[in-house]
Amino acid sequence: MKTRSIFAPTLAALAFAAAGLAQAAGFTLTSPDVANGKKLSDEQVFAGFGCTGKNVSPALEWKNAPAGTKSFAVTVYDPDAPTGSGWWHWLVVNIPASATGLAHGAGSTGGSLPANSLQTRTDFGAPGFGGACPPQGDKPHRYIFTVYALKTDKLDVTADSSAALVGFNLHFNTLGKASLTAKYGH
Repeated sequence: MKTRSIFAPTLAALAFAAAGLAQAAGFTLTSPDVANGKKLSDEQVFAGFGCTGKNVSPALEWKNAPAGTKSFAVTVYDPDAPTGSGWWHWLVVNIPASATGLAHGAGSTGGSLPANSLQTRTDFGAPGFGGACPPQGDKPHRYIFTVYALKTDKLDVTADSSAALVGFNLHFNTLGKASLTAKYGH
């Protein structure tokens, strides 16, 4: 009988955790501009470094955020970049909990983000969307678009914060996340 009393709180905690995961599992990210598993269009390709794209951030849409979400963050990461640490193409934090997406071009020059949102420094050296641009002749790279549901309304970062610092803050404040992955090579 004592064994049951020891396991009861543990089982209750596991059930609670599983319920939270099930709710987070319904959190989804989609885009009318980027198809999961497909090639990015020239619109989402960088204009520079030998690439001749339009460098326009895609529209992103999310739904079914976990309960308790106080803000969102969006990142775009290329794990295949030949750097030893990948390449961060876009980081946006402090997106209000009322937001359900980002408009086409929101992260590009002249774009409009939701109020109080903040773009931080990418591996291109400045805030804002930086499109795909793998080295000529390299295999197609993966571009992972991720939206994070956060338990805080504001991350303690600035526009000049590194992707590593943003990632550290995301790690400790994430309730759930949803991703889609596109590819690009030339």
